[in-house]
Amino acid sequence: MVIEKIINNNIVSAFDHTGAEVVVMGRGIGFGMKAGSEIREAQIEKIFRIKSQTLAEQFKELLANMPLEHVRISNDIISYAESELKLRLNQSIYVTLTDHINFAIERLKMNIHPENALLWEIKRFYTQEYRLGQHAIELIEKRLDVNLTEDEAGFIALHFVNAEYGTDIRDALNFPNLMQVILEITKKELGIEFDEDSLHYERFVTHVKFLLQRVYRKELLSDEEEELAAMVQRKYKKEYVCSKKIAEYIERETGSKISGEEMMYLAIHIRRVTMAEDADE
Repeated sequence: MVIEKIINNNIVSAFDHTGAEVVVMGRGIGFGMKAGSEIREAQIEKIFRIKSQTLAEQFKELLANMPLEHVRISNDIISYAESELKLRLNQSIYVTLTDHINFAIERLKMNIHPENALLWEIKRFYTQEYRLGQHAIELIEKRLDVNLTEDEAGFIALHFVNAEYGTDIRDALNFPNLMQVILEITKKELGIEFDEDSLHYERFVTHVKFLLQRVYRKELLSDEEEELAAMVQRKYKKEYVCSKKIAEYIERETGSKISGEEMMYLAIHIRRVTMAEDADE
């Protein structure tokens, strides 16, 4: 592996054996080296293969003046999310999370403690991502003796929501609000209250999250089950009307057209959660 550019003593840009450009991390890997030098394999700690040239350049610029341990921690958190939690993440997470962790630590040194106004919603709707945020602040405390708050766990969770959905952080900030309004529409239309500890509620929330994920990834289902959708519309009239109102709300907020098939599946999940809540009364 040949060095293309020295970023700092611990980070270099290089070309691998296929000629692809990569970012390589390792303590002292760039010290005393120059462009064209062969990297010593024993010093390689991590190879970042970022496909987007724009992201790769942003990542290199970000790492130039950053402590190595901050980069290591961010990488370990991302690796944990992908290997243990099986999250499918956009590579932008390497830039956004690394930058956020470094900035959060700097803020704490300046005694700045930002409040996360969406913390309750994040804990409620993005439980797995919030647990990941908790894992992150525990790792930071263990490695750096820096005590970040649960507000920061919430902010870190949103970066993972953003990377899962393929959006920017402004959209990720809006996801908890979208979820809250969709639940309010459902409760109002059908005159029910949710048992938030029930499996049916959890399944409904999970379906809505995946629907929003498909919206932002532009992977919405097409109308291939028209007969089945028509049957659901006839059989579950109230639920289908509710799903249509939810679809109209999502369309207003995101600009994405929700297909009849998406409304059909949403109506089925609404029916399930409604029957469960009725049975519990």
